[in-house]
Amino acid sequence: MKISVVTVAYNSEEGIGRTIESVLGQTYQDIEYLIIDGKSSDRTVEIAEGYREALEARGIVYRVISEPDGGIYDAMNKGIRLAEGDVIGLLNSEDTYEPETLETVAETFEQTGCELMFANIRIHKPDGNSFVKKARLRKFQTSRDWNHPTTFVRAEVYKANPFLNRGIHDDYGFYLKMRRQDRRIVTVDKVLANFRMGGASNKKSWKAARKRIRDRYQYCYRINGYSRWYLAECIVIEAVKMLL
Repeated sequence: MKISVVTVAYNSEEGIGRTIESVLGQTYQDIEYLIIDGKSSDRTVEIAEGYREALEARGIVYRVISEPDGGIYDAMNKGIRLAEGDVIGLLNSEDTYEPETLETVAETFEQTGCELMFANIRIHKPDGNSFVKKARLRKFQTSRDWNHPTTFVRAEVYKANPFLNRGIHDDYGFYLKMRRQDRRIVTVDKVLANFRMGGASNKKSWKAARKRIRDRYQYCYRINGYSRWYLAECIVIEAVKMLL
């Protein structure tokens, strides 16, 4: 099973190295790695190219593409279209995998026949503390149960269901769409990735929070047929972020 990992980056020189090194350090062998850069003005591409020799020495198929795009989900769609693996994972710049992540992914898909899987994630706070966010499948849907950096999807499923590119939570909207389609989804009770708070999805301002509430409610829940009561869940999630 070939696993494609797509990293979307833009002016990410401070964290792109850690992300690439976490792919380089995988115990799994059959990997394709794509860096989709939005025409960065800093050293992001230079740093990414600096890992080419080491990645290719490991037998990893490595591609770096740098050109303007229409935002993060447009870039993700581009990476998904170009990916040639059987399974695709999206690892944002500055996030990292655990060493056995892709080995666990391959085993999970082979053993369960699933179309989508996700696992636990360790979230690192700006103050240096961290906590584990568990992966769960429950009747009442909440984004607190789902972890994007640990999500892997069959390539044909991703390619047939591109991100809408309408809001900052399009990845969660995709996951809800997969649930609505009754896709075969499994969770793994194991930390597979590390996420550092501080990006667009965690920016601490009421203006940003209001936009995230609107985007999650309209383009995740309502567009997928969920009740208007989910607006309360959107508000609670943002309140928790402001406190963390």
